[in-house]
Amino acid sequence: MVHDFAESLGLALDARDENTHDHSRQVAETALLLVKGLGLDRSRAELIHVAGHLHDIGKMGLPDSILKKQGALNDEEWRIMKTHPVIGARIVAPIKVFQGKNSIQAIILHHHERYDGKGYPCGIRGDKVPLGARVIAVAEALSAMIQNRPYRQGMTFEDAAIEIFNNTGKQLCPIVVNAFARNMEKIHDYYAPKNMT
Repeated sequence: MVHDFAESLGLALDARDENTHDHSRQVAETALLLVKGLGLDRSRAELIHVAGHLHDIGKMGLPDSILKKQGALNDEEWRIMKTHPVIGARIVAPIKVFQGKNSIQAIILHHHERYDGKGYPCGIRGDKVPLGARVIAVAEALSAMIQNRPYRQGMTFEDAAIEIFNNTGKQLCPIVVNAFARNMEKIHDYYAPKNMT
């Protein structure tokens, strides 16, 4: 039931922002394939899967002028955009089962942290970033690169994979990228045209 509700909220967010059609579901499904590759137990895998659906829920608190802008954001708009992980963590805060150190709330808050510490909102690095957030970072990067956006054409899966490998140890966690490499065929199959609805 929690998963279904999370998926529904993710779909609601995707419906609000036509620029990122189906992004939440893509991130959630890719994250699930990654956690299976990491060998995590079922409950931990399900937690990260749910967080994948909800990772951008904070964008509901952003103005349409930013969320639906048909071009690159200026500095002030980008500053506002970068608040969405904090907003998202606040949105899910009342749900007790979403709280805790490696929780859905923590994953939402930290999904834009970088492995090298140059991310946001906290600038934490390496293993200080919750594993679930590191998984979502790889899944989100893949979805974002493959999708067409008003200001750029989406990449092929192969080109996006090269970017993921090139950012290992910088933006992305090496352990999660290794899981991506081991499961590339399954992830590629998910992104095949029949699944890109």
